Amino acid sequence: MKVRRKTRQSRSHAVAWALIIAVAAVAFLTFRAVSSVYAVMNEWTEDLPEINSESFNFAEDSYMYAADGTTLLAKFQLEKRDPVELSQVSPYAVKGTVDVEDVRFYEHNGVDIPGIIRALVNNLRGGPLEGASTITQQLVRNTALSEEAFDISLKRKVREAELALDLEKRYSKEEILNMYLNTINYGDGCYGIQAAAVNYFQVNAADLTLAQAATLVGIPQSPTAFNPKVNPENCIDRRNQVLERMLAAGDITQAEHDAAVAEELALNPAPDEPSQGIYAYPYFTSFVRDSLMAEDNKFNCSYADLFEGGLKIYTTLDVDMQNKAEEACRDQYDTMDEGMDAALVAVDPRDGHVKALVGGNDFYADQWNIAVQGGRPSGSTFKVFTLTAAIEQGISPKTAIDCSNPVTLSTGQTINNFGMADYGKRSLADATAISSNTGYYRLADRLGANAVIEMAHRMGIKSELSPYPIITLGTENVTPLEMAEAYSTLATGGIHRDYVIITRIENKNGDVLYEATDTANRVLDEKVAGAVTEVLRGVFEKSYATAYGSGPWNGQPVAGKTGTGVDFRDHWLVGYCPQLCCAAWLGNRDYSSTSEYLTANSLWHEFMSMALEDSEIIDFPEVDEPEYNDDEEEMDDGEEEGVSADEVAAEIAGFSPGSLTEGDVEGMYTDYEMHISYQFSSEYPDGTVISMSFDRDSGVVNVVVSQGEDPAKKAEEGGGGESGEGES
Repeated sequence: MKVRRKTRQSRSHAVAWALIIAVAAVAFLTFRAVSSVYAVMNEWTEDLPEINSESFNFAEDSYMYAADGTTLLAKFQLEKRDPVELSQVSPYAVKGTVDVEDVRFYEHNGVDIPGIIRALVNNLRGGPLEGASTITQQLVRNTALSEEAFDISLKRKVREAELALDLEKRYSKEEILNMYLNTINYGDGCYGIQAAAVNYFQVNAADLTLAQAATLVGIPQSPTAFNPKVNPENCIDRRNQVLERMLAAGDITQAEHDAAVAEELALNPAPDEPSQGIYAYPYFTSFVRDSLMAEDNKFNCSYADLFEGGLKIYTTLDVDMQNKAEEACRDQYDTMDEGMDAALVAVDPRDGHVKALVGGNDFYADQWNIAVQGGRPSGSTFKVFTLTAAIEQGISPKTAIDCSNPVTLSTGQTINNFGMADYGKRSLADATAISSNTGYYRLADRLGANAVIEMAHRMGIKSELSPYPIITLGTENVTPLEMAEAYSTLATGGIHRDYVIITRIENKNGDVLYEATDTANRVLDEKVAGAVTEVLRGVFEKSYATAYGSGPWNGQPVAGKTGTGVDFRDHWLVGYCPQLCCAAWLGNRDYSSTSEYLTANSLWHEFMSMALEDSEIIDFPEVDEPEYNDDEEEMDDGEEEGVSADEVAAEIAGFSPGSLTEGDVEGMYTDYEMHISYQFSSEYPDGTVISMSFDRDSGVVNVVVSQGEDPAKKAEEGGGGESGEGES
């Protein structure tokens, strides 16, 4: 018996030890498992972003303004977002959000364990899929962990939960709910309740009705599926579900519920934002935007800064002057063939500010900005750099240069004056006024193309230029903005300034990130600049010059140069006075030919007249002449070779009407100013000289040229038949 008892006792002890060992093994394995899980979770949460105020700095719109500081040119936004305080949100929207997204929001500490269990049981039973993310977790996912938002993994959920717990320790429930309502996606590019309220109903978030609030509260679950603009029926169903939740939570009455369910969707969508966020003057505004985003921009601005940083960008655009520029261009279009374009840039030489800029007829047609992109052959406006280089090297404007036609190059190619005119020898000043191609080619050949290029770059041309004398005829592409900047160097008496389009940039806190500084740099002696200006005034003031009569209405003295491209593809006038410089261009974008009678004179004249109409007249400063060379090896001085006043008077006294043509007299008396006028005459053929006179005091030769018989008189005598005269 004792033996059996001992056997039973030994067996009992064995079972007990086995159980103890089993429990210990399970505990050990559990410990190992828990330790392993804990280690993995620690590893997953090692590199969590730090939660601070910067974590919830949402993308903010940037605004661009004209020089007046109030005219909005553009708004750059990555998202439609307009943060508000919780007190500025309708209580319906606040309560509805909690009822739908996180009914236990005010009870948990960032992670809702009962909610997780409830959702798990529901999902295992096959019910409608439920999530278990709290409002706090969703906020973390949409901000601090936005780059992981679409990573459906346990790791992301663990990281999200850890940050949510941390967030609840740092912020109150009201602060967290406020941040959530300002960040959640409400579809249609809207982030935040205020942006959504304005976008869908054109009301503030504070003024949302129950039905409107429930509509918005329902969208975040699926911003596309429940977008009221795209899927209104789905949106209404979802809205009614929200109303059911609010009723069940006791936040609305049955009567409120029923009335809201019965309402139509009643959207009142806000107007679409303008294309590319540009509100006004797209040629100028897009140029500033592109300059801000350029890789080598001097504004230290990135794409993210512009579209997310809440910048305020203040530009140089003068709204009144811009409107006048656009009006002048519209008037010009009325006189040209359909499809042609005009471009215009106006710069204040005193500070380099771009006051107006037009780059074509329709920015949205192809978004190519002629004023600043690509460049066009500048024609004879480029002669100004040859002229300036010549005067700087001591060649007097009175020096006679060979303007005979043509110039034959070693290649056999010929260069001709406009209309094949043979001007003979003309002073450099007169060669400029009549824009002699042959005279200027010979001059550039003598100076050397590199001297011309160096002068162009010194004065403000940025484009690369080919080192051949023919460059003086404007064969290279430059932009109207470059030409306006370069000519401004003459308007300031030889001080070059880089063009300025932005005066100041502020961040969202009002701190100044960029402020334009004066880049004034003397590149020409004021005597040289003054002498060049005096020559270029003749382009407007001499009766035979290419821009005669194109000065502003108010009598403001101006100086400048016209230009015409090969085959009449481009037409230019660049001119200036001390307070404003303007480059005007006409032509076809496809480089096709235009009328040989077209000029940019009218466009330039109209704009400058309007721009200066209320301005005080400012004379060019008087400066001494620069020193000129006494000995000209290849060019003769006009005063030494010219005829005396007595000889001119004697020759004109012996003039016989009809014996000379207009072409004949254009090459005569190069040392004197010649005024040519026209009148109808039945006695002398068209183009012949009717009379000549000489005013000794002013040194002006007056010439009257016949236009042939008056067509109106001829028609009257002929019984009213049709008549017509072509323009030349």
